[in-house]
Amino acid sequence: MSSNEMTGGEALARMFQAYRGGPMFGMGGFQLLPFYDAARRLGLDHHLINDERAGIFAADAYAKVSGRVGLADATLGPGATNLVTGLVEALNAGTPMVVLVGDSHRLHSWKNMTQESRQTEILRPACKELIRVEMIERIPELMRRAFLVATSGRPGPVVIDVPEDICHATFPFEDRDLTADPAYEAAPAIRCRPERAALAEAAARLRAAKRPIIMAGGGVHLSGAAEALTGFARDAQIPVAHTMTGKGAVPCTDPVSAGLFGRYDRIANGLIEESDCLLVIGCKLGEIATKRYTVPPRGKALIHLDIVAEEFGRTLRPGVTLWGDARAGIEDLHEALGTASGADERRHYIAEVGRRMAAWQESAKERYTSEEVPVAMGRLMGELNRLMPADGILIADGGFAAHWGGLMYDTKQAGRGFVPDRGFASIGYGLPGAMGAALAAEGRQVVSLTGDGGFNMMLGELETARRMNLSFAIVVVNNAASGYVKALQHLMYGPGAYHASDLAETNYATVAEALGCTGIRVERPEEVGPAFQKAFATKGPVVIDVVVTRDPAKMLPAADNRAVQVRKGDRVA
Repeated sequence: MSSNEMTGGEALARMFQAYRGGPMFGMGGFQLLPFYDAARRLGLDHHLINDERAGIFAADAYAKVSGRVGLADATLGPGATNLVTGLVEALNAGTPMVVLVGDSHRLHSWKNMTQESRQTEILRPACKELIRVEMIERIPELMRRAFLVATSGRPGPVVIDVPEDICHATFPFEDRDLTADPAYEAAPAIRCRPERAALAEAAARLRAAKRPIIMAGGGVHLSGAAEALTGFARDAQIPVAHTMTGKGAVPCTDPVSAGLFGRYDRIANGLIEESDCLLVIGCKLGEIATKRYTVPPRGKALIHLDIVAEEFGRTLRPGVTLWGDARAGIEDLHEALGTASGADERRHYIAEVGRRMAAWQESAKERYTSEEVPVAMGRLMGELNRLMPADGILIADGGFAAHWGGLMYDTKQAGRGFVPDRGFASIGYGLPGAMGAALAAEGRQVVSLTGDGGFNMMLGELETARRMNLSFAIVVVNNAASGYVKALQHLMYGPGAYHASDLAETNYATVAEALGCTGIRVERPEEVGPAFQKAFATKGPVVIDVVVTRDPAKMLPAADNRAVQVRKGDRVA
């Protein structure tokens, strides 16, 4: 082993390399220049972003789709504070991420250094763990700690805060110092299983249940449990409802699928109300999933499987708690049920679920095939269902895009084929999310659904996507408004009572062309399908600007929001 005097920045870069890190997004500053120099020499997959929030969103989507650790960096001050929104998305969604942040030189800290702030205090509540490097020789140890924490338990973002003097200093690291445990390259790094007695009790309850239903959240995907859950649900003849992040826990087209539950649903809320045993898997039972804590009704028999013990009883008190990894827990439940699963007695139940779903599909057919001008959101979703390949990935920005996609889009195979940013539901995820997904799933068709408001926030990243030669289609739902807010104002205060929710009429296809990308303008329903087909055959980023209804009563996924009755204190959408 040879000694090698190297900067702290190079030691950091070599540790990222040791973990076989994927694409990393950042915008440099003086504090991290040694890291950037090493990234150049080592050939790290590192890219300039135009806004740190976009960079961390892209890293988040990459991690959600690949399961591997998302990587980003930022310089001190505004670079660090621009990370907050994306870090909270990753924290709430359980996204494995390691984020490198430069900080001020310790010899001069708190003397009004340029861009200096109390950034560690700002970032700490936004991440799973914040690790400050105070001694250069501890870089390898602390980087190993970062990847372990990011990929274990409920995954999450870890921030490495590196003062300027640590990054620029040198130390004689040996090759053996800069090593990584490959187990922590992706999540879940370590799996733990629920206790045997609790599994036996859960299996007994499921075996005896006549109308059980599984409520699947995003934890199913964090655990890579979709195929295991699909096999379990089919064998045990138990229908599966899902949250927005849980979509794809079973294929939406499978006979056991009960579709979305919560704020919007197809048939799932009714099935949950009628159920005699609920099995909640990897779901936090938050506001949207429970329709502001009204689904399921109080008093339901509940089995809750989750990796985070703190989630038990937060919203509903379970009768049985299964503390462990989702996939391991599902496998153990499957084994515990065995052939005596009660499946034969439930075949008529699954058939009933299928009839209800078919009836819903028939009722939605008019929306999926609408000839309305401007284009109806239902028609847009119908064309996506028709044309997206089975392994395609749909990214959904915060707000209405995620709700429309969650309700009306159909995944055709098990796995994370639908990626909404529901950890924080921040607007602006659509474009960087498409970039991260395209990097994680090369060769698969990536489509992103965003509003014109969300697209406005991230327009500059079209330049990044073009520079990186990424291929994807981003649909701009152009309603010349902050659509979710305008729809809520319509519901709460009536027609015409809108404030600060209108945008200027803009042709985003022209904007895309000006930024060197392909732009397609869609103004009529019959143009939607051909636009997708052209986008799928085109290399590089494609912006499909779809002019949709300007009627706030039709902006949300209810059949007609004018019929909604608003009760005092309720959030109606």
